[in-house]
Amino acid sequence: MGDLRLILVIAATQFTGWGTMFIPFQLMVAPMEADLGWSRASMNMAFTLGLLVSGLAAVPVGRLIDRAGGRLSLAWGGLAGAVLLAVWSQITWLPAFFALWLVMGLAHAFALWGAAMAVMVTQAREPVRAITTLTFITGFTGTVFLPMIAGLEAWLGWRGTLLALAALQAMPVPLALLALRDTRPATKERPAPIPLGPVIRRPAFIGLALCLCAHAFIGTGLGSHLVLMLREKGLDNASAVTLVALQGPFQVAARAVLFVLGTRVQVLRVGIFACACLPVALGWLWLSPAEMLLMMGFVLFWAMADGLLTIVRAAAPAELLGREGYGAISGALTASTVLPRALAPAVIAAIWQASGGYEPVMPLLLGLAVAALAAFLFAQRDRRAP
Repeated sequence: MGDLRLILVIAATQFTGWGTMFIPFQLMVAPMEADLGWSRASMNMAFTLGLLVSGLAAVPVGRLIDRAGGRLSLAWGGLAGAVLLAVWSQITWLPAFFALWLVMGLAHAFALWGAAMAVMVTQAREPVRAITTLTFITGFTGTVFLPMIAGLEAWLGWRGTLLALAALQAMPVPLALLALRDTRPATKERPAPIPLGPVIRRPAFIGLALCLCAHAFIGTGLGSHLVLMLREKGLDNASAVTLVALQGPFQVAARAVLFVLGTRVQVLRVGIFACACLPVALGWLWLSPAEMLLMMGFVLFWAMADGLLTIVRAAAPAELLGREGYGAISGALTASTVLPRALAPAVIAAIWQASGGYEPVMPLLLGLAVAALAAFLFAQRDRRAP
């Protein structure tokens, strides 16, 4: 399969999957609260449970993809997502909602980013370029689905909207089944799974895991608190929201440069550059005066770091550790980030509450940014040719 065809098929599954299985939650909370009387806190707990299950399931799902290929994972995971959206539309009992999100977390693990990246890395002729192109397309998922879902909810209500999204989610399933190549071995003998023990003890894995954990904590923490941080520095709400919104265009610009450079740049060098942007961004956020134009420097460096690390996260494990067992290795890296992602918003909120401001948070984030760079440099010294 040519890379363009592969990209378009994977893009269809990811664009629709994230748009229907992940994004709707934030828009369904308010109408469900009004209709069912459930608290927002309890619904968010169910959503968090799903995210935790998705992260913890990454390793076994990755092993399955290594053995059977990603075709069936993406197809049946996508179909499960469609069924669960239909079930969600009929939900009336809070414990059932928790159970639904537990299973939805498994559907995420089978159908979304990890499985898609395993297919891209193992089947694309130029994985980095293919992943970069894919991120262009999926980067517009929120731009399309947020207003669409809001409009559907106003027209059909939350239950009708979820049924419509279930139908939409089912559409790429036949495409994945028919268009993706089956990478299972021709013989009936199943390949022995790669032992993870020796891999996770290698400096390359340890460094990557520490780097991604630091980035996950920073990214999730900023995602929850950045507008409030900027307002505390002295910016008005409109300026703070505008700065946060600029992250998307800057990310697209950084990925566009990487796309143009193509094979002339190595993914490990991209990783070093992206990780070097992290401490620059966090130092800028901490020390810069609260001026709109000056703060755009922070957004630029943070967007470059965050946007490029998405690509590095997918491609670097194959570059450093080889393509064999990529699904399980990538899953182990994903599982390592579950705890920092879950804890970051609460830890930052606790520091803010204890100190009365975000000032003590800034050196913590800057220290993690420096640690991410050091960890990536440590990892890239232990390279194994794919």
